Amino acid sequence: MTDEDEALQVRQIWSALGLPGLIDVHTHFMPKSVMDKVWHYFDSAGPLIGRRWPIHYRAEESRRVQLLREFGVRGFTALVYPHKPQMSAWLNQWAARFARETPDCLATATFYPEPDAGDYVEAAIRGGAQAFKSHLQVGRYEPNNPLLDHVWGVIEDAGIPVVIHCGSGPVPGDHTGPDPIRRLLRRYPRLRLIVAHLGMPEYTEFLDICEGSADVRLDTTMAFTPFVDETMPFPLSQLDRLRQLGDRILFGSDFPYIPYGYVEAMRSITRLPGIDDDWLRKVFYENAAALFYPTGAPAFT
Repeated sequence: MTDEDEALQVRQIWSALGLPGLIDVHTHFMPKSVMDKVWHYFDSAGPLIGRRWPIHYRAEESRRVQLLREFGVRGFTALVYPHKPQMSAWLNQWAARFARETPDCLATATFYPEPDAGDYVEAAIRGGAQAFKSHLQVGRYEPNNPLLDHVWGVIEDAGIPVVIHCGSGPVPGDHTGPDPIRRLLRRYPRLRLIVAHLGMPEYTEFLDICEGSADVRLDTTMAFTPFVDETMPFPLSQLDRLRQLGDRILFGSDFPYIPYGYVEAMRSITRLPGIDDDWLRKVFYENAAALFYPTGAPAFT
């Protein structure tokens, strides 16, 4: 399938729902030196990947941005994340510049448990950060680390959403799973967490957390696709709960890391049993628009 054919198919899905486009809360753009290392890690099927993972959208940065626009993605993120100390401030500076140059990209920032984390997170918020990324698997850190106390506090007070990879997929980490998040939310109950990948494979537990915390949301990233269903299928017994939480489910793709086409990520959602068009409209656009663009959706296509 050509890029043009795929773009047409993606647009047909959202236009049939009467939407002006898509908002994708889980996409990755990084400095080239970091992205090159990420490509290599996926190519080598590293221990945090656990299986062969051919990248579908390996292209230059400008082409990747253009592809999202051709798909009709009107808002997206540049999720950056560190794997060690003394990376986050630099990543935040890069991401802020990228967002300034790419108006349809939400200004995204990140953090790591280190002594100056509170300072650079405050700086990112002053600079207009609209989303944060926390990756507990790659970063190998406990979200309740005391070095992050001030970080969570200022993010909670600012009401800025945090896309957080806290489930134990594709392989468990030292601090993944629902229990650290339950402890975190007891301490910071107003945190606007967006649990990546529906919390796979602990889907049921993260649905529990979402139901019990008014500001917690889940993103669909990679869920329901044949690639994920091979090893971590979403339990059909939980579909009713997923439908009932339709106001707090957001579309995410993991572009460009996905090992399949963007249209497959969307079709895997549209084909869920019992899902109606109202639910799809919320997931593909309306929920993210209300969260990130309360004064009006982005005009970029």
